Amino acid sequence: MTIDKQQNGAQMLVSVAGKLDTLTAPQLEKVVQEDLNGIQDLTLDLSQVHYVSSAGLRVCLSAQKHMNAVKGSLVLKGVIPEVMEVFELAGFTDIMKFAK
Repeated sequence: MTIDKQQNGAQMLVSVAGKLDTLTAPQLEKVVQEDLNGIQDLTLDLSQVHYVSSAGLRVCLSAQKHMNAVKGSLVLKGVIPEVMEVFELAGFTDIMKFAK
């Protein structure tokens, strides 16, 4: 998995590519825990993610909780249909924002 971060003031775009699973989720978790200070608008570009496990879902939920705590926003962008199905089955489409 690769992660690319681009920050512009209080906005951050985090682009993720590859699998978001038990082995790789800690990399994204580190970004969520360490790099979001002062961020109000977070976009996770998941257009290059082709697999998400429960560990990946947990990291996305952690990011959502962090952004809620700072009264910021999180948008998951470019989620492919196969991965969106996982978010739907987990009930995340009711609690997270998605964009094309």
